Amino acid sequence: MKLYYSPGACSMAVHIVLIEGGFSFDKEQVDLATKKTADGTDYTSINPNGYVPALALNNGEVLTEAAVILAYLADQVPERKLAPAAGSMERYRLQEKLNFITTELHKGFGSLFNPAMPEEWREQVKQGLGKRLAYIAGQLENRQYLLGGEFSIADAYLFTILGWSKLVKVDLSPWPVLADYSARIAQRPAVQAAMKAEGLIS
Repeated sequence: MKLYYSPGACSMAVHIVLIEGGFSFDKEQVDLATKKTADGTDYTSINPNGYVPALALNNGEVLTEAAVILAYLADQVPERKLAPAAGSMERYRLQEKLNFITTELHKGFGSLFNPAMPEEWREQVKQGLGKRLAYIAGQLENRQYLLGGEFSIADAYLFTILGWSKLVKVDLSPWPVLADYSARIAQRPAVQAAMKAEGLIS
């Protein structure tokens, strides 16, 4: 398999899970401004939408969209318990969390990277994010991880998105549980390995 990624982007969640799952994979960095891969390939020939992640499978197919790739990877290594069993209520709870992260957090944080966003609208987006962060903080009260006692693909995704807060000046201090959670996830060996590989930590 080959992961197409950009350092610190949502593709990092997939990078973390590839390592957590013990997969053998290659990776290739994508310049999101030029839409070129490290070897000069037009990235839109791989993912027409031009954003990361994309995961090229060994059978020649390409998967896109972080939440979908994460679920695919978890299902390849059920013994790693990165997702509850398909068809179980716990699996639907996982999908509920993934949907929330991708639509309510990822989209909100992602829009703040747009330098052309008017300041008034930026503040409104931050206020909306505050409500959603309060919700997710409540979900983590008295829990190690989003689904309870075990790390899942949802944690890889949430950790990655929360990591954008400093870059877009979203203050997480009203929710200390989020800082504790992020610090805890950051200590996982797979997370450390992914961040080092992407040049985010030394």
